[in-house]
Amino acid sequence: MSAPLFGLILAGGASTRMGRDKAALAYHGATQLQWAFELASKFCAATFVSVRPDQREETTRRAFPQIIDQQAGAGPLAGIGAALDTHPKAAWLVLACDLPFLTEQTLRHLIEHRDPTRIATAYRSAHDGLPEPLCAIWEPAARTAATQALAQPKACPRNVLIRGEAALLDLPERQALDNVNTLDEHREANARLGASPAETTTARTHAISLRVQYYAVLREQAGRSEETLDTKAATPAELYAELKARHGFQLAPAQLKVAINHEFGDWNATLQRGDVIVFIPPVAGG
Repeated sequence: MSAPLFGLILAGGASTRMGRDKAALAYHGATQLQWAFELASKFCAATFVSVRPDQREETTRRAFPQIIDQQAGAGPLAGIGAALDTHPKAAWLVLACDLPFLTEQTLRHLIEHRDPTRIATAYRSAHDGLPEPLCAIWEPAARTAATQALAQPKACPRNVLIRGEAALLDLPERQALDNVNTLDEHREANARLGASPAETTTARTHAISLRVQYYAVLREQAGRSEETLDTKAATPAELYAELKARHGFQLAPAQLKVAINHEFGDWNATLQRGDVIVFIPPVAGG
């Protein structure tokens, strides 16, 4: 008999190239994480979200059943390995959270052509013909190979499927696994999906009042130590983008930390009326 099928939505990435949390983007009237979770749940006995330990209480992720990465810095294979370890008798429908073109039909085709005698069943990439490990069914037999790969310096889920001779299928919809990693790709995806601005943004419909405090180089560039402003920004990431355009800030978000109400916060946390926000630049000196 085939192992029961569980779902795993990979949402542990840092979204460095995008500059904002890819899981929180909305292409289909809900966050991409919510949309992918519901899509996988149509086919799976249970579905989980893969997160890093520091993401467990993050706003976008905390409401979902979670599987926590057990190995830092190992990328998506850390999440897959943790899932295989947590429920070793289950097969896993693994989905990246940044696949807005994925359809129910593509998933159904994958599941209907599943080969439980192989390490995994995956699609061939429409771009290079190699296995697509982040929209694939990983069988319990993949656990040993994943563990061995995670012991190496550079753990690559695609290499696991290549070496394990996974069953490969042709994509029924060529664009279904096109992922979205940058702001340019995000804008292109919105255009391709024909979504309205209201369907593709997490921004508020009404402004809220916040207080922003500036230090060091940001204080110099803003020409003030603090200001109270009305904004429709929903997250610190959106707020900083707004202020960067207004004051000409030169520092990228990756060079800063953010504090919300005097505690270090998440760039994708939901801002509330009356919050005090501080963007903290790097400390000068050695």
